[in-house]
Amino acid sequence: MKSREIAALGIAALGVAIALPMATAATAQSGPPEQMQVRKEIRMMPTTATLTASADVQAPPDIADIGAGVVTQAADAGSALRANSEQMNRVMAALQKAGIASRDIQTTGINLQPQYRFEQNQPPILTGFQASNRVQVTLREIGNAGKVIDALVAQGANQLDGPNFRISNPEPLLDKARTEAVRKARARADLYAAAAGMKVKRILSLSEGVEFQPPRPMARMQADAVAAAPPPVAPGEVGLTATVNMTFELE
Repeated sequence: MKSREIAALGIAALGVAIALPMATAATAQSGPPEQMQVRKEIRMMPTTATLTASADVQAPPDIADIGAGVVTQAADAGSALRANSEQMNRVMAALQKAGIASRDIQTTGINLQPQYRFEQNQPPILTGFQASNRVQVTLREIGNAGKVIDALVAQGANQLDGPNFRISNPEPLLDKARTEAVRKARARADLYAAAAGMKVKRILSLSEGVEFQPPRPMARMQADAVAAAPPPVAPGEVGLTATVNMTFELE
């Protein structure tokens, strides 16, 4: 065989080694081509299973949030704001009388806007001013929610929304949901591994997500929608969901 043909064969053999998959490592010992020994070490990627599992827990809420607002109108801005402040002061006093601590009452917005009447082909006509003041109230005695709502309306609150029920310390309940979610994911991993003639070797990754599922709150209502008697309030139960994403290595 001529030297050029031998060289061409050598180049062709080298081209095959380079074309091997990235998971294959090749080492060659120096020497004539006929004595060259190539050792190939193939590293197989592990077989994995990625699963998502969720678990829910339900518990009675122990805290509630209520939004209360006062809206007033007058011919001028000062009168609208003064009337609003007088009504809101009565609302604040009613909250304190109901035993609501100052730390559980937070102003969420004060607004003053001009009001206009619009007629066709005419510039807007100023008709007066509207003032509003809103507070967010946290109730730690949710059994008193109906009475508090009734007192707010009686003292001048003409906008209400809520109550939004929640759990003050959800972590112990979430831990139960997390534990159950991991148990479900591991059981499914064992199931899939057995079906494939394998077994779970170890956990490669784990991440979680948490979701709160409060009961549907009452729609916002105007003062005239509240009856003379305290409105009935049913707290029901609050749902919490833990979701885990887990990747297992199988063997």
